[in-house]
Amino acid sequence: MPPTTSSALAVHDRFAAGSGYLAACTQGLPTRETVAATRTDLENWSSGEASPLDYDAAIDRSRDAFSRIAGVDVDAIAIGSQVSVLASLAAGSAPDGARVLCVEGDFASVVAPFHAQAHRGVTVREAPLAELADAVDDETWLVAFSVVQSATGEHADIEAILAACARTGALSFADLTQALGWLPVDASRFDLTVTHAYKWLCAPRGSAFLTVREGIRDALLPLHAGWFAGEDPWASCYGPLAAPARSARRFDVSPAWPVWPGTAAALEFFAALDLAAVHAHDTALGDRFAEALGLDARGRAIHTWPDPDGADLAALTAAGLRASGRAGRARVAFHVWNTEDDVDRAVAALGR
Repeated sequence: MPPTTSSALAVHDRFAAGSGYLAACTQGLPTRETVAATRTDLENWSSGEASPLDYDAAIDRSRDAFSRIAGVDVDAIAIGSQVSVLASLAAGSAPDGARVLCVEGDFASVVAPFHAQAHRGVTVREAPLAELADAVDDETWLVAFSVVQSATGEHADIEAILAACARTGALSFADLTQALGWLPVDASRFDLTVTHAYKWLCAPRGSAFLTVREGIRDALLPLHAGWFAGEDPWASCYGPLAAPARSARRFDVSPAWPVWPGTAAALEFFAALDLAAVHAHDTALGDRFAEALGLDARGRAIHTWPDPDGADLAALTAAGLRASGRAGRARVAFHVWNTEDDVDRAVAALGR
């Protein structure tokens, strides 16, 4: 087996739970700071002391921390609540008759918004992940794909896809939800990215991020523009926006306030980590698991294998482990709170 890793990057005590939790790809665990921030906000709300200006500060902190994690300028980031909502901005901006290329079996929130534009003649082609770059042609307007596939844990060939987009002029639209937080990704390399932060970034569900390359911001329609998309949101509460934000904030969706204090704490935690060390830790555990099960996959934090009757998932659950199942496959994920003991318990539960 691979060499043992350090004990969860010495951050295990930042989580109230963690031992036996192999489901970061389903829902991350909150740090103690995220729990505290969320409780404080609830107490402030219940006592009538919650202030919108406090939420503005939490959103600013979140945007700043996300910029450091994703490698983009703060001005390139818009906030929202769900991947599907942010993806619909790209889909709604597609020209009539545009051709979009997606991955077979990709997460519905990445694909469905483009299919919903069929009434305007927008057509969606699908290709297997391994063949996606070869499927990009001169008629492709945009390529939409998850960098890490939710159902299988497979990785997209980013270099090949971006090269194909550069060759044909197609836009690149990447979902980073199953990547950011454990896999270092430079979001500035893509025209558009979306990330829901409640998985590997361990934020409360309901905080999501869109990054938009500066050169295409004027071509993207602010379909969900409301008061928060103004250059000065508190001067944009009534009537049309006299002055939309000059930055990507013009695409902001009005925030669900209670999720943002916890999101700020979560993202600041990850922004302060050495993400290369996180990647090394998570993949070392993943490789240890893959080797024990004979899986032909290395360098992954997510591992899946056929489990059509759910027997393996049931065995993991019976052993007190939290895993998941998707698309007829059992699925485990390894993150900063996991240790070699979690790997060994999973292997033993599966009888390997």
